[in-house]
Amino acid sequence: MPPHSHARDVFSVEKAAHLDTKFRRFLYRPDRLAERYVKPGDRVLDFGCGPGFFTREFAKRVGEEGLVISADLQEGMLDIVSTKMEAEGLASRVRTHICKSDSLDLFPEKDGPVNAAFAIFVVHEVPDRAKLFREIAAMLVPGGIFFYSEPPFLVSGKEFNENLALLEKDGFQVAERRWYFVNRAAVLRKK
Repeated sequence: MPPHSHARDVFSVEKAAHLDTKFRRFLYRPDRLAERYVKPGDRVLDFGCGPGFFTREFAKRVGEEGLVISADLQEGMLDIVSTKMEAEGLASRVRTHICKSDSLDLFPEKDGPVNAAFAIFVVHEVPDRAKLFREIAAMLVPGGIFFYSEPPFLVSGKEFNENLALLEKDGFQVAERRWYFVNRAAVLRKK
């Protein structure tokens, strides 16, 4: 395993419904997150999108001129996202993308750069965090933001800080640190 590898099991598609409930929407307020960090017309990367809990609000916020790239390792999660976005009339604003097990497999020259990237409660599942952070940095426009959050019961403060140090090596600057409900979060800006 790579030197900065602390991967944990991937959240199963069979449990996807647990990730998108009214209670979770009340706790995490994905609408407020989108309102704070996404502008109309933005291109957004929702890495580890799962069943689209945050994708929905990002798609509403980017408007007709923007795009959300919903990226996940599991085709079943992306099928759920596609079905939801179609049902809500947001399909034209969302492109699903299946990642490789060892790579985001997105390239700015082919897929277009993004203004904002989100990795919410997912980096702990990635085998090579350093590689993921480099790939996200490559996708972001200069000045673009990366919102990174992890649950403290899975990721210690020490591990979270190690990840922030890796991100700073890749040209990010921590713009703010906060608690996002009961989770550690940081907003980083690409230099």
